Amino acid sequence: MAGRLAVIGSGLMGSGIAQVAAQAGWQVTIRDVDDASLARGVAAIQESLTRFATKGKISAEDVTATLGRITMTTDMDAVAEADVVVEAIFERIEAKHEVFRALDKICKPGAVLGTNTSALPITSIAAVTERPESVVGIHFFSPVPMMKLVELVRGYQTSDDTLAAARNFAEEVGKTCVEVKRDVAGFVSNRLFSALLVEAIKLVESGVVSPADLDTVMKLGFGHTMGPLATVDLTGLDVMLHAAGNIYRDTADEKFFPPELLQRMVAAGDLGRKSGKGFYQY
Repeated sequence: MAGRLAVIGSGLMGSGIAQVAAQAGWQVTIRDVDDASLARGVAAIQESLTRFATKGKISAEDVTATLGRITMTTDMDAVAEADVVVEAIFERIEAKHEVFRALDKICKPGAVLGTNTSALPITSIAAVTERPESVVGIHFFSPVPMMKLVELVRGYQTSDDTLAAARNFAEEVGKTCVEVKRDVAGFVSNRLFSALLVEAIKLVESGVVSPADLDTVMKLGFGHTMGPLATVDLTGLDVMLHAAGNIYRDTADEKFFPPELLQRMVAAGDLGRKSGKGFYQY
């Protein structure tokens, strides 16, 4: 049964999560730090819904109804009555700690405090709250309206009730869930993808293969819908650099150490689609 969702952060992931929840009948509050960020978020939602309507997948009435269920705010107190909160801000533990300290004080008892982190330990995020049993990883995949998978990640103290409530929410908004039983860095998806991506970049870096040919190998040889380099261009090279770095710091395993080419591209601002250039030109 649809309830009240709060999304912290109106970027690519936050706006996508808000969209699929509102489409499923949830009342959604999106909170961000300034009006400009919120305006970009709602514009992204409108554009996405319009594309679905143009393709005949939803009606014009569905677009209007979905947008009508979304409220934008810069006031953190506005999330107080949410049944489920999903934090979707940048992958820096200090920033997430700040958010979860605030949520701990503001949110009602029994609220699910979810984080969309793709690599940071749930236990560490939960540790700054007085209710770590209510904190859980709810890791959506990008682009959220298209991707069906959600990783539900247990922290050390995440309760069964919290995990069940998170699963109910994710399934209500149309996703298929897998349970990650321990919050190892990178969970399952990014643990696997980071190792693959690091090796892929090393092969390109050393001149063994072009980005396009490497992606063709993974698509035609292994059935991937997108090759790893096209995928990292979509998600953002800066995001991947942080993710791989977090996993490396947690494991001290050299296979996760970000290659020099990845570091240099991020330093130069070649971040993928969002900057117009990554391993491919856009």
